[in-house]
Amino acid sequence: MRGLISRILAGFFLIASCFGWSNPAENVPIKWYTFEEALNLQKKKPRKIFVDMYTDWCGWCKRMDATTFTDPGIAAYLNENFYPVKFNAEQKGPVVFQGKTFQFVASGARGYHELAAVLLDGQLGYPSFVYLDEKLDRITISPGYKQVAQMLPELKYVGGGHYMKLKYNDFLSQQ
Repeated sequence: MRGLISRILAGFFLIASCFGWSNPAENVPIKWYTFEEALNLQKKKPRKIFVDMYTDWCGWCKRMDATTFTDPGIAAYLNENFYPVKFNAEQKGPVVFQGKTFQFVASGARGYHELAAVLLDGQLGYPSFVYLDEKLDRITISPGYKQVAQMLPELKYVGGGHYMKLKYNDFLSQQ
């Protein structure tokens, strides 16, 4: 009887996987926060912050949203180890960070947000990712589009605190 039940369950899971059915817990999307929300959560329960710097016109940013950021492994790791923040580098509203109010700056055709310029050291390329530690100090800036195979090791390198004792390439060679 147990063998029959096992075969029926195995058959069900095989069929379910063919039709794309899966455990809903495996497909939890990234819980994106505003910068302000992440800072408030940080006060209650310190955690690293992952900032996705994007713009509305950035095609590679949209591709990250449609591919890399929909990956269940990426979503689970970000949700568990970071406060993930979506930050429009051209947003108009002010943001208070570490006692200073950062504003939108009208410049050129589009302008930019001062906080984006500060966090990216003035290198306003998108997408870019900024990692902040539990004390809100910047750990690193990571520019450019990344596929899942590139993003997950980076997240684990920072999220696991490996950056404190290993260079990134040394971390990768140990994986």
